[in-house]
Amino acid sequence: MFMGTSRRRFLGLAAAAVGSAAVGITPAAASCRAGGTLYLGTYTSSSGGGTGIGLATYDGTTGAITSTGALTGVQDPSFLVMASSGRFLYAVNEQDSGGVTAVAVDAPGRLRVLNRRPNGGSGPCHLALVANGKYLLSANYGSGDVAVHPVRTDGSLGARTDLVKHVGVSPHAHQVVQDPTGKYILAVDLGTDSIYTSTLSAAGKLTQKSQAKVATGAGPRHLAFHPNDNYAYVANEVNSTITVLRYDGTTGKVMPGASQATVPSGSPTNYPGEVIVSPDGRFVYLTNRGHNSIAVFAVESAGASLRRVATPSCGGNWPRHCTLDPTGTLLFVSNQNSNNVTSFQVDTATGALSPASDFTAPLPVCVLPA
Repeated sequence: MFMGTSRRRFLGLAAAAVGSAAVGITPAAASCRAGGTLYLGTYTSSSGGGTGIGLATYDGTTGAITSTGALTGVQDPSFLVMASSGRFLYAVNEQDSGGVTAVAVDAPGRLRVLNRRPNGGSGPCHLALVANGKYLLSANYGSGDVAVHPVRTDGSLGARTDLVKHVGVSPHAHQVVQDPTGKYILAVDLGTDSIYTSTLSAAGKLTQKSQAKVATGAGPRHLAFHPNDNYAYVANEVNSTITVLRYDGTTGKVMPGASQATVPSGSPTNYPGEVIVSPDGRFVYLTNRGHNSIAVFAVESAGASLRRVATPSCGGNWPRHCTLDPTGTLLFVSNQNSNNVTSFQVDTATGALSPASDFTAPLPVCVLPA
């Protein structure tokens, strides 16, 4: 497994890339309105990295991406999340002394830092807004814990209310999400091969309720829920598999089921990155780092099983993250080691991906359309 807060540097990071210090949408990009705004996460402390949160626009028809600058000064914003109102953006600061940063979205692509809070851990790599946006949770990979910060009415972050360390050998929290019912918090830990279920009190305190174990050495990284809320799918980074999870929304219990490889037999060493589910629940997409592909799975048996149907090229090297645009018709991929973000047209009937555009960006590790 890849341990320690220097995890982002394993297998090497990309060479030089182009950044920008401007904030806001430039006149040249003003005509690109059919789609929306892209916010890009990067590593500012790594060679060839960006200067902060990258900004771009995308065309909803062609998938073409146009740079509009960057919000400089936000350190190592490797993962981003947007408030449901669209008025606030939050970033991890993936450093040894980890933190989280709150940003105001004054207009699409126009950002302003509100404040930064230390989160008490090391190497935060994921975050989530929960409890109707009242709390921001962050997962610390380096220290293996989950931090809780209240979100103030102006979007800024209050002082940390909790920091819960996972119990086990070499805990490395990699993701934290709220379940579809809103009652439970799930934390995925790569080091302990576990998914922890907790509740969050009105005072911002986490209480663990259960722990589900996947296969020893699997290295669970991220999970995504099916729209029917009865199933989720976890990408296992270390053994390059995806596991179907049965989920009980009444108790918050996670029950791991069948696993399968994310790449064809005989492929090079591979490490899954992100996993997402199409809005209609018919397809699952997963990034393969090493094989440099996007695994496409058809969802069968009402979510209970997956069938891998394709592994098209991601159009770059080391696809760390992917996401769908709000319409579900465009897929964006951040290729960390080739300094580019690629977009794909999605055939919503078959799940097939067709290359649409290729955009240069410095060490892109997260892509967030809005």
